[in-house]
Amino acid sequence: MAAGLAERSCLELSPAARGPPRRLREVVFTPPGTAPLPAGRYGDSAGGFCYQESAQLAAATRNRFVRWTTSGDTVELVEESLDVNLLNNAVRLRIQGCPFLPGGVHLCEVQSHLVVLLITGQTVHRLLLPHPARMYRSELITESQIQSVFTDIGKINFRDPSNYYLIPSVPGLASNSVASAAWLSSEGEALFALPSASGGIFVLKLPPHDAPGTVTVVELKQSSVMQRFLTGWMPTAIRGDCGPSDLPVSLSVHCLDHDAFLFALCQDHKLRMWSYKDQMCLMVADLLEFMPVSRDLRLAAGTGHQLRLAFSPSLGLYLGVYMHAPKRGQFCVFQLVSTESNRYSLDHISSLFSSQETLVDFALTSAEIWALWHNEENQTVVKYINFEQNVAGQWNQVFVQPLPEEEVMVRHDQDPREAYLEYLFMPGQFTNAAIQKALQIFSQETEGHMDLTWDELKKEVTLAVESEFQASVTEYECSLEDFRQLQAEFWSKFYACCLQYQEALSRPLALHLNPYTSMVCLLKKGSLSFLVPCSLVDHLYLLSNEHLLTEDDAAIFDDMEMSRDVVCLVQCLRLIGESISMEMAFTMEMACFHLQPPEKAAEEIVEDLIANDTENVMEDIHSKLQEIRNPIHAIGVLIREMDYETDADTERAHHLNMRMNLTQLYGSGTAVSVVCWGVCKIATIRFLICRDLLFLQQLLLRLGDPMVLGGGQLFQSQQDLLHRTSPLLLSYYLIRWASQCLASDVPVDTLESNLQHLSVLELADTTAVTPHKLVSSPQTIVELFFQEVARKHIISRLFLQPNTSLAETSLNWPHLITAIVADFLPLLWPSNPGFLFPECLMGSCQYTQLQEYIRLLQPWCHVNMGSCYFMMGRCYLVMGEGHKALDYFCQAASEVGREEFLDRLIQPEEGEMVSTPRLQYYNKVLRLLDMVGLPELVIQLAAQAIMESADDWRIQATLRTCVFKHHLDLGHNSEAYVALTQNPDPSRRLDCLRQLVVVLCERSQLQDLVEFPYVNLHNEVVGIIESHARAVDLMTHNYYELLYAFHIYRHNYRKAGTVMFEYGMRLGREVRTLRGLQKQGNCFLAAINCLRLIRPEYAWIVQPAAGAVYERPGASPKRSHDGECTAVPTTRQIEILELEDLERECLLARIRLTLVQHDLSTAAVAGNSTPEETVALLVRAGLFDTAITLCQTFKLPLTPIFEGLTFKCIKLQLGGEAAQAEAWDWLAANQLSALVTTKESSATDEAWRLLSSYLERYPSQNSLYHRCVINKLLAHGIPLPNWLINSYKKVDAAELLRLYLNYDLLEEAVDLVLEYVDAVLGKGHQYFGIEFPLSATAPMVWLPYTAIDQLLQALQESTTNHYNVALYQKLHDKMEDYQQKVSVATRDRLYRRN
Repeated sequence: MAAGLAERSCLELSPAARGPPRRLREVVFTPPGTAPLPAGRYGDSAGGFCYQESAQLAAATRNRFVRWTTSGDTVELVEESLDVNLLNNAVRLRIQGCPFLPGGVHLCEVQSHLVVLLITGQTVHRLLLPHPARMYRSELITESQIQSVFTDIGKINFRDPSNYYLIPSVPGLASNSVASAAWLSSEGEALFALPSASGGIFVLKLPPHDAPGTVTVVELKQSSVMQRFLTGWMPTAIRGDCGPSDLPVSLSVHCLDHDAFLFALCQDHKLRMWSYKDQMCLMVADLLEFMPVSRDLRLAAGTGHQLRLAFSPSLGLYLGVYMHAPKRGQFCVFQLVSTESNRYSLDHISSLFSSQETLVDFALTSAEIWALWHNEENQTVVKYINFEQNVAGQWNQVFVQPLPEEEVMVRHDQDPREAYLEYLFMPGQFTNAAIQKALQIFSQETEGHMDLTWDELKKEVTLAVESEFQASVTEYECSLEDFRQLQAEFWSKFYACCLQYQEALSRPLALHLNPYTSMVCLLKKGSLSFLVPCSLVDHLYLLSNEHLLTEDDAAIFDDMEMSRDVVCLVQCLRLIGESISMEMAFTMEMACFHLQPPEKAAEEIVEDLIANDTENVMEDIHSKLQEIRNPIHAIGVLIREMDYETDADTERAHHLNMRMNLTQLYGSGTAVSVVCWGVCKIATIRFLICRDLLFLQQLLLRLGDPMVLGGGQLFQSQQDLLHRTSPLLLSYYLIRWASQCLASDVPVDTLESNLQHLSVLELADTTAVTPHKLVSSPQTIVELFFQEVARKHIISRLFLQPNTSLAETSLNWPHLITAIVADFLPLLWPSNPGFLFPECLMGSCQYTQLQEYIRLLQPWCHVNMGSCYFMMGRCYLVMGEGHKALDYFCQAASEVGREEFLDRLIQPEEGEMVSTPRLQYYNKVLRLLDMVGLPELVIQLAAQAIMESADDWRIQATLRTCVFKHHLDLGHNSEAYVALTQNPDPSRRLDCLRQLVVVLCERSQLQDLVEFPYVNLHNEVVGIIESHARAVDLMTHNYYELLYAFHIYRHNYRKAGTVMFEYGMRLGREVRTLRGLQKQGNCFLAAINCLRLIRPEYAWIVQPAAGAVYERPGASPKRSHDGECTAVPTTRQIEILELEDLERECLLARIRLTLVQHDLSTAAVAGNSTPEETVALLVRAGLFDTAITLCQTFKLPLTPIFEGLTFKCIKLQLGGEAAQAEAWDWLAANQLSALVTTKESSATDEAWRLLSSYLERYPSQNSLYHRCVINKLLAHGIPLPNWLINSYKKVDAAELLRLYLNYDLLEEAVDLVLEYVDAVLGKGHQYFGIEFPLSATAPMVWLPYTAIDQLLQALQESTTNHYNVALYQKLHDKMEDYQQKVSVATRDRLYRRN
């Protein structure tokens, strides 16, 4: 270790694994030709191997090492990494019936392979694994997990004869020595050195794995004469009982380019050095020369000796020898010196004595010895010494991890189960494996619960113990005290079981020292621990009294007096600490937990101490205090040493991406747990120091001794120190709590929700934690923080400094772990301005833990108070307690602009309006509350923000819009209206108004919408509703009806009438259905009602001329850029509609509805038809009465009706029965006068009768209707019915004649003329409507001579037809006769006139 840390004690960091025991892949091999040996023949052993480039920052094997443990015929190999989590990194290899020699596992590194050499009691083996540098290039290792070197061990062929060999029976393996060594030659041969049964060493050589060859055995043994010459005669005691004197008890090898030096420490206490290549013994040294020797020792066999080598390129080869003697032991360090002509000797460097009994293992570097013992109480003792610098031979202590307490203290107010579970599952106490083994034994189960997670294990333990306990309670009733005592007994029994297994798994087997990184590990039966340097304060406090007294004062401070004062002060603290009872310690813990001032608790405890001081501890403390020259200053120095408060926030982390090889440095689960357990240990020790310091200060205040305080010292300065110690104590209490507080598992949906919240706050990049978990065991929140956030900050600070040359940097574990912990503590320190730890907890959804952290922090820490309030608000928000959250958010507002976290929170986005910091803060919180969906809280907070933003109308507009939106969402319509009217921005006010209209319409809350006063907003509301009415579908929205109600409510009847008229017109155009026509009729009726409520002179409305923009079917109103409807062009025509026009439209609408009700197929065309079109549709449908009403209303001629009815009569006359049956439907729709329903009456008869009645009822000028009927009949070749002929004869016989002529009906024409002439002459004149026939006294009569002439002409021209000739003659005669009678009558008339 470095010189600066050389004389400092060390701490063992053994983070108890909380995950299930690692899954080891089992590989079993039974070598042929072996007989099983007893498995317990050799003891358990362990060891480690470190890669040569493990200290190189750019190497693939950086911070990686392999550790192994053997037990019987099984070896477990585990590859560890401090940087990445290795997959498939553990394997259990069993060579059946062949127990491993202790230390019989050797690993060698060659360019492309890692070679594992194994030595058992019967065999030797070689395993070839791919080298990690071949598997991964270091610059590509950016993932958090990679494959281990053991990944492909299952592919190895163990039965390959080239990779294993049976130890030959001659010379045979020595039965009473377990020494062994193995190495690879430069040619790739595997060599195994073993103690020979006949004395000396034999070496097995396996040929290179890729070259053919045979196994050779070489025995290294001196000739008997030479042996005597070199070593002298051996006592018979050794020779007889313990075998040959040169039997090696410890073997080590040092490889050269083309040779290997084999060092054998033999049971005759001599060290022999062999050259394998020359098979010569190059040196023999008697080690008894270097230690005080008794005759007994010289005669005894040296079975407990151990040998280690350490090579330094600059200093050469060092040999470390442990010489075992009863009740004592001695370490000798030598340097190998070579002289000319290949002669070697040992240069004695140092001899170090130890009083410990049983050495388990030791490790050697070129400067230090690390040793591991078991003392008389079977406790682990680890010490180290720098043999070059430490002249006094003073060993440095390593404070090993103590076993958990033997008894668990259960308070009277505590449930035994709760107390035991809390202690069993407190991080750092018990490993998962120990608890699982105890559970297996306790439950008497054959199959273990080997894959249980921490939480599952807790449940299983509770279930098992409580089940056993319940089964033992036989009485139905027992007192509470008996029940509690019995429960405590069962839990105590299980706890003892756990303790037993924890102790077994914690038994250390070996030390592992990495010469490249100076890392020292303790290899245990079931785990691995790391040794790290102690800080100065912890070193002084933990040192035992005898060491503290010999502590070199100058090593602490430059000022000798100050150093002595601090040592005396620490001794006082130790005295106080030893006199504190468990109850007193617990009182102090509870005071911190319940947020009571620690000074008060300390004062009460000191009073208690003084009152119960039976052993005069106070006097000892008082006398020790008097040795301190300046106690106030000494206390101040101690406090300064423990205070991690920094003036400014540490820089935020650089991006480590620019140095790929730094991204994963110390990022593995192992490194994270070691660093965080180191922080926990420091916090635990410092908490005790601060506690005892607080007691001491209270004691000083009580004593008030001017001799102790110093004449010039003020009472005030001591009070100041007291108030500095108290926050220090609470800070370490908080860090210790966080180090033992487990993080919760977070569901993915919670993480996603959290990411959304953080993105709203714009903290997602800096705070959010990735949801994938790469660790199988539950982490503490400090581990989580280190892994996710702090590690990057610390590594970037350590390595990315401008003065750091990474190319030359090699990793030194003691320096780095010290620096990392020293940089980590300020990040956790509560009173520093940095806020990364709570931020990380928030980002990783650890809300319960964050709440508890802030609870423990708030009463005494006044840094980052606003940020803490904000975090509490976030926690309550997630937990559904919105009102509490809002209180905390409001409290945090007062600190905005003063704290780094809140400043980051309020940084404005691009394009965002910049306002005051507090308003920006409110804006962020409002967005968060909005996203969570808490409109009531948004309104409350916005109201608060509005009060603070009175001067900025833009911010006011934004906030009032926000208030409006959320009131509207909540259905608070009146409040939403008020917020709208108070908005100072006209455009936003209009937007809100538009939203209010739409939302209330969708919710059908129309009464509110109509009844709001709309002061200064009346036209805007009307415009909005109109634009919506004209833009949306008429049948699904009722904006027109709303607008009608709006105007009616304000007594604006003309506007209301206009709205309903427009609604009706659009319904006719756009909704051509029965329902549309029904609504249209109602609209027109409503419009008529409105106009009837107005004085007649004002009862009119304006109708936009056809072609206005919004009147085109399906067209929406055109808007300008601000959303308003554009002005209607002024050039359009204006049409005024009065009440009569509306009534006519209403009638037309009713008639259309009647038509569609009668025939639904007409709906598509009837909706917007003109009166003329409607008449045609009515005629087609047979609704003649309705058609007549329409014609009369709109002053239209009835001709289409008579033509239509005539045509229907023709169709009936020509049609069959189906047509007759159909006709009754439309006949029934018309009112027939005196309807005849006799059997003889048919539909045709009724149709003719209807036509006849219409001709009678609706006379026309010039008998127009008769003519059109006859015209229609004659055009279709239908004979005229008599009633029609008789009827028309009365009206216009001449026209009837002309019609006959038109249709070439000559016979009918002749008959008509003959009758007409007779009528004129007086025979049947009443049938032709002739009042007075021809006579001299009557008025003049006339005949249609032109038509008659045309008839005569037509008859005359068809002389070929004899019938026509007869008709002509008949008519001609008749006319002649008539002419004569006219002549007579004329003469008579003239005569009479004269």
